[in-house]
Amino acid sequence: MQKILYSDLGKIDYEKAWDLQESLLRVNVGLKLAAGSKAKPKSIDTRHHLLFCEHNHVYTLGKSGHESNVLIDEESRKEKGIQYFKINRGGDITYHGPGQITGYPILDLEKFKTDIGWYLRSMEDVMINFLADYGLKGGRIEGATGVWLDVESDDPRKICAMGVRASRWVTMHGFAFNVNTDLSYFNHIVPCGIDDKGVSSLKHELGREVDMNEAKEGLKYHFSKVFEAEIVDAAPVD
Repeated sequence: MQKILYSDLGKIDYEKAWDLQESLLRVNVGLKLAAGSKAKPKSIDTRHHLLFCEHNHVYTLGKSGHESNVLIDEESRKEKGIQYFKINRGGDITYHGPGQITGYPILDLEKFKTDIGWYLRSMEDVMINFLADYGLKGGRIEGATGVWLDVESDDPRKICAMGVRASRWVTMHGFAFNVNTDLSYFNHIVPCGIDDKGVSSLKHELGREVDMNEAKEGLKYHFSKVFEAEIVDAAPVD
């Protein structure tokens, strides 16, 4: 069973969290390069990490995204205190902010399964199982990575966005699950480049605030089950 080191970064600036992910990825990639191509993946001392955090208001545009999906200009973003970054994950535009659990798994997939599609579907399974704890049925929409509610209705709503990057099978970036998120910030973008579907949050669906620590524990539990890993609490990484 693989061991994953968990750190709760609390509320952290997006750029700082991005730099931290990059540093953890570089350590793992460096270990692989030093070991050489003939080394058995499971013999290399790469470390798995799961980082949870909340960000201040920020829009991030993936490398396959379109700037036309950002509906608010720079001056208006500054007035509203919203940062904006073009980043190196897959996917289009999304929002991060208070009340949202943003999760960054730094995993060496050579110790799990070398298949990005499997990895994304597994993360979706984590969210679907987590939603079931609250009596909500999560699902998938073909061609639209992430987790949705009421997928077979006329009003499907995305509750968890996903976008990842991998280098030598080491992952970074991850998921953004709307717990108590202020959904009005999605009005200034075309979320994930999809203009005919809505977004939602646990708070909106349940009609009440959800304890963030409770939600984090639930996500950790289901992550450990789906990935068949032991998640060990660790001091926040620097």
